[in-house]
Amino acid sequence: MKFALKVVVATAAALCVSAAFAQKGEVVKIVRIDPLTGILGPVGVSQLKGYQFFAEKYSGLPVAGNPGQPGNPAGVKFEITGIDNKLSPAESLNALKAAMDQGVRYIIQGNGSSVALALVDAVNKHNERNPGKEVIYLNDSAVDPDLTNSKCSFWHFRFDADTSMKMEAMGGFMAEQKDIKKVYLLNQNYSHGHQVAKYIKEVLARKRPDIQIVGEDLHPLAQVRDFAPYIAKIKATGADTVVSGNWGSDLSLLVKAANENGYTGKFFTYYAGVTGTPTALGSNGAGRVYQIAYSHYNMGGQMDKWMNEFKKKYNDDFYTGSTIRIYEMLGAAIAKAKSTDPVKVAAAMEGLKVTTFNGEVEMRKADHQLQQPLYMAVWQKADKKYPYSPENTGMTLAPVKEYPNYVSSTPTSCQMKRP
Repeated sequence: MKFALKVVVATAAALCVSAAFAQKGEVVKIVRIDPLTGILGPVGVSQLKGYQFFAEKYSGLPVAGNPGQPGNPAGVKFEITGIDNKLSPAESLNALKAAMDQGVRYIIQGNGSSVALALVDAVNKHNERNPGKEVIYLNDSAVDPDLTNSKCSFWHFRFDADTSMKMEAMGGFMAEQKDIKKVYLLNQNYSHGHQVAKYIKEVLARKRPDIQIVGEDLHPLAQVRDFAPYIAKIKATGADTVVSGNWGSDLSLLVKAANENGYTGKFFTYYAGVTGTPTALGSNGAGRVYQIAYSHYNMGGQMDKWMNEFKKKYNDDFYTGSTIRIYEMLGAAIAKAKSTDPVKVAAAMEGLKVTTFNGEVEMRKADHQLQQPLYMAVWQKADKKYPYSPENTGMTLAPVKEYPNYVSSTPTSCQMKRP
């Protein structure tokens, strides 16, 4: 596997000189709408730090010979601020209106597909009613497949891999593990959790029909403080494996309860590396907690340098790699469009390819779903080969299998309506 970071060159090289300098120095204001307080606040706070950190890296023109300061081919300056939505769709719509009232044309959100679905609908209506004041919604983490299928929008671009993509890879990996025989599904009770359960059942039925789904539960989002009763139910079924799309405190507390109550089965997750979960895992999760994602802690090359710089600056861990891709894609699309007008930028981003920290990725024109590699990683002790230790645990996520773009890609039913 090749984990060395490659700075965007392919797209920039294809742009003529006049296009590359068309917006030099222009300020592009971005607002991220996500939880900054409450039980899931630490996740949003950490991610906002990542956006501020990389806004500096990707602002201005690329610096020749210095991959640590990549800039963007349009030469624009990115400015980002955050608005706390308290993980509420209603609060998110208020935040969206506040941002638009301030003239912001680019919105980022990711935590909570229920919020994402509300924002897509609101952005669609706003853009239809307010020509000349259109807004683009850049989705870094909300993975409900409906967002790029039945609910797809010209104004929405997803930079994470959706659940259908992740489950295709996860289910394939699980099918190869002969010791997996009984699986329990435990997920948050909203659109994302429902989709995780739906897709893993479909994939396992296709790839390993002998695997039994011995139990399934949905719990309230960000409300459970003690998962011990759920662990008791899991143990009672004899499940050797748990599949969970939980994130933030809902995963950290689940893992903590498993460790405290003697559950020794495997966990297959999306977000084992997110704030708080590494500490909850500790050494007890070694060799039995897996994560499917588009990146991991040990990507190598320039990414390693940036992660260490981020940790030194914020005493925190950077894990939302889609942050980097958003800046790369946005800068390249602005240069291609020769404009910061969202209508032109959205059109330019369709089908756009950039070379990023794990190879070439493409924003699929049909549905605005980023096509990208995925990695299965396992929680283990940090070593010379995979040294990065999140939350100073002495542990890490080490890659065990890579799924190229064409493997992780899944079909879309999107019927895109374009302006």
